[in-house]
Amino acid sequence: MTNKILKAITDNLVYLILASLLIGLFAGQYASADIKSTLKSLVLPVLFFMIYPMMINIKIEEVFNAFKDIKPVALSLFINFIISPLIAIGIANAFFHGNPMYAVGIYLIALLPTSGMTAAWTGLAKGNLNTALVLISVNLLLSIFALPVYLNFLIAEEVSFNPMELFTKLIEIVLLPMIAGDLTRRFIVKRYGKEKFMQLKPNFSGVSSLGVLMIVFIAMCMKSDKILSDIFVSAMTLIPLIVFYGLMLATSILIGKFMLERGKAIALTYSTGMRDLSVAMAIAMLSFPEAVLLIAMSYMIQTPLAALYMKYLRGKSSE
Repeated sequence: MTNKILKAITDNLVYLILASLLIGLFAGQYASADIKSTLKSLVLPVLFFMIYPMMINIKIEEVFNAFKDIKPVALSLFINFIISPLIAIGIANAFFHGNPMYAVGIYLIALLPTSGMTAAWTGLAKGNLNTALVLISVNLLLSIFALPVYLNFLIAEEVSFNPMELFTKLIEIVLLPMIAGDLTRRFIVKRYGKEKFMQLKPNFSGVSSLGVLMIVFIAMCMKSDKILSDIFVSAMTLIPLIVFYGLMLATSILIGKFMLERGKAIALTYSTGMRDLSVAMAIAMLSFPEAVLLIAMSYMIQTPLAALYMKYLRGKSSE
């Protein structure tokens, strides 16, 4: 029963996020200051609840396999930490010139590559899963060090920001859950066997998705007054996000097509075209709460886009 519920949450994540967003906005209009204060105190536990299950599926030791096949790794780093920030800078200047917090939101999205579902999408699209696992581990670990450095140069002066404080939070939000997740995976495999772990694996994505729904609700409830004061501007955030994902996906597909064989190209596309929205949401909630809406809206684009591309690839491979 639990398995079916978690699978249903993952399969319908886009619609459930939209529902959480709307319910949070509605509840925020009636929630008292005490209730909002209580919700704020739940942010850290919910963030761990959201990120830790996702990390169980990531193998830290895959980082050491990066040098066995350096080409896809180098291409992913080039796209994620050179092309992606340049696209984000262009979008921030074009769409968010008068809104520095939304600019921070697009920077967080751009500088936190891969997603908890990257390996799953790669597998479903019949891509190279081993390459995907390497790319996830390398890019996620590098983002811990790259994000504070990039933001130090990109964020507007009027936005309060401490690079060392952000680095500490990234250690807490990414590295510690990653280590805990790795230890959990090793324990399950050693105690119950690999077959049992593979049976449990889909549930981790479901639990993480449930955490996403909770954090979206909390974020929208706490920022309800500000968002609804100019709902048109809030809704218009979808346009720059569509531009960002369109450019990233096109870049990834073209580079992969001409420089890698098909399986590795698919892994490259999913590890660069998709972003780690869970970690971006966590950072925004803790340090840049007004950037949360932009990241929440990204789920409306990223998940359907990943599914559509997967269906396209599967259809093409069956021809």
